[in-house]
Amino acid sequence: MDDRRNPPAARSGWRRAWPLLLIVAVTAAAYLSGVHRYLSFEALVESRERLREWVTLHYFASLFAFVGAYIVFVALSLPGALLLTIMSGFLYGVIVGGVATTIGATIGATLLFLAASTSLGEGLRSRAGPWLERFREGFQKDATSYLLFLRLVPVFPFWLVNLAPALLGVNVRTFVWTTAVGIVPGTFAYAFAGAGLDSVVAAHRAAKDACMAAGAAACDMQISPGQLVTRELVLALAALGCVALLPVLIKRFRRPRPDGPA
Repeated sequence: MDDRRNPPAARSGWRRAWPLLLIVAVTAAAYLSGVHRYLSFEALVESRERLREWVTLHYFASLFAFVGAYIVFVALSLPGALLLTIMSGFLYGVIVGGVATTIGATIGATLLFLAASTSLGEGLRSRAGPWLERFREGFQKDATSYLLFLRLVPVFPFWLVNLAPALLGVNVRTFVWTTAVGIVPGTFAYAFAGAGLDSVVAAHRAAKDACMAAGAAACDMQISPGQLVTRELVLALAALGCVALLPVLIKRFRRPRPDGPA
């Protein structure tokens, strides 16, 4: 019997890789279809009243749909999560919108984490060199502090912070609770910005209508999500991230006490 026809290692590798390959395939299809391009502030301005009416008539159905959409966007690493967070406050208010966003983001991040762990984690552990193995061990010893820092400080892309812990052997429980807790400050800050967006959107639409009525050649007045991300907000999140790293820094710089006299 020829083992080369069905190599056990190859079959096992494909079984481990299929979750991540499925996510990659669906993500590529979503990018090619351009579905993420429909999520913009311009689209929010155009459909503002319809969205509000739909949420009023179908509150719980729309809320479940929003959470489902957030899960998909995060699991597939599609752009637009920041705008969805702002929209949550705009449509549902700070509390409900913030909670819905936290749930959707945590579930979506966990799905991507589990897919990466299943597909790549075991293979990476078996091939890890001495340097990478030491890095993994160091990360795992202080995984809580590192993950809270990465969640609190918006320096690295959200999708990268979902994948890296899977490759570094972080356990699922630690990943889930640090994700849920770590994203709360930023999530509610952006939801708060979204709750006050109604007047901004109304003023934007009125200005655009007046521009078109005046017969101007160009009336493209877009609002960018970046306009709501202030320097003070980023600094506040960075400060929280530094607090999360304090246990690691104390452990690193704490000198062992000298032994007493014999």
